[in-house]
Amino acid sequence: MKEGLSLIQKYFPEISDHQKEQFIKLGLIYPEWNSRINVISRKDIEHLYEHHVLHSLGIAKVTDFIAETKILDVGTGGGFPGIPLAILYPECKFHLVDSIRKKVKVAQEVIIELGLNNAIAEQNRVEQLTEKYDFAVSRAVTDLVTVMGWLKGRFLEKSNNKLKNGLIYLKGGQIDSAIPTKNRYELNNYFEEEFFDHKLVIHLPSFFSFSQKK
Repeated sequence: MKEGLSLIQKYFPEISDHQKEQFIKLGLIYPEWNSRINVISRKDIEHLYEHHVLHSLGIAKVTDFIAETKILDVGTGGGFPGIPLAILYPECKFHLVDSIRKKVKVAQEVIIELGLNNAIAEQNRVEQLTEKYDFAVSRAVTDLVTVMGWLKGRFLEKSNNKLKNGLIYLKGGQIDSAIPTKNRYELNNYFEEEFFDHKLVIHLPSFFSFSQKK
């Protein structure tokens, strides 16, 4: 757990003692829950901090959320990227959504055990939500065209953060050529671990539209 915390502190040295405790707890809680409900592959749980926690926090290297920012985590699974971000931004509000009940159960229990008062997890589909948000975050749930379709009408009009309101998406591999270079942030510019090679954060403002391809 101390090695995991050291990795987080390496890139986020400003975290408080309380946040340190919460990040340490992640390393205790997730393996226990994962043995009951498989939300992370058995092999990958050994790399929880690098592949899941720090990867989620890559979003925080691209932008810094101001207090009261409302953030929707689309297809959160067991709570990524929403839970690590909720630890880092205690004054923001996080709504974690997934359609699979057992995964949401894990996220709910982790939220309770960490004492995260700024996050809720719910079994639901994004298309059925009525609330509006500053941002949606997600980690390679499906293709970007589909995700943006789900999010139509879900963003607040006024942008108060550095980035315009919209989707912030963690992705690896091939990127649709319709996405401009200015909307892509390579995580190996922020993190030196080899895992982050070819990993990106993509920002699509609410008004973004994909080129029509024939």
